[in-house]
Amino acid sequence: MSGRALSFGTVAAAYERFRPGYPESLVDLVTAYAGRPVRRALEIGAGTGKATRLFAGRGVHVTATEPDTAMLEELRRHVPSTVTTRRAAFEDLHPGETFDLVYAAAALHWTRPEERWPRMAALLAPGGVFASFGGPVRLADPAVAEAVRAARQPFLESDEVPSPDGTPTGQHLQWPGTELVLSDWFTDVEQSVVERPLTMSAGDFVGYLSTVSAYLELSVPDREQVYDRILRALPGTVEISADITVHLARRRDDLP
Repeated sequence: MSGRALSFGTVAAAYERFRPGYPESLVDLVTAYAGRPVRRALEIGAGTGKATRLFAGRGVHVTATEPDTAMLEELRRHVPSTVTTRRAAFEDLHPGETFDLVYAAAALHWTRPEERWPRMAALLAPGGVFASFGGPVRLADPAVAEAVRAARQPFLESDEVPSPDGTPTGQHLQWPGTELVLSDWFTDVEQSVVERPLTMSAGDFVGYLSTVSAYLELSVPDREQVYDRILRALPGTVEISADITVHLARRRDDLP
């Protein structure tokens, strides 16, 4: 796992405070796709438990895995006692118990591509469901977005994580759907979007940026300068487009 993937522990409390949560409709989408009760789920890269709480609140017994100690400690402060927590990266998980659902909330891109899908399938019961969901948090007003881009540019050209397989943003089928449709391990691949419009104060938006890995890779003095420049470029309140792209797939029943 890359250093960038493990950079969030230094801002675990800010991650919990400023990262947006997930709507209840997301669970509805996943469970409707499953078509059968989802009793046990494994979460990959659970962070501070934003998605963990959502599924646990619907009676799903979630095993939440997270490789960063500080993030896992923050998660444990916020999830119910029914959640099992484990410090582990995806690559540390070994076949054994299987789950009705394995999901990753804005975390799958941090996993290594080698053997990703056979590993995933081995964690699922036959016919079990894999779900990946997430999406960028972007300023909805193009003029405000351009002002922020200009303020950021001397320090950082882009603050987004590129698609792991190079799929262009505008292409209809996005990653990881592009990998899933080619996999021998999964079938019934679906992609959908859950709308998540938000309004934030300028301070909270900069707080969100303080949890983005691209900024965390900057030196502390550069980080402080870019946050100040961005804050001065923003109006007091900003509209945010934070729609969630959801990918769903089913483990093939005929696997060994």
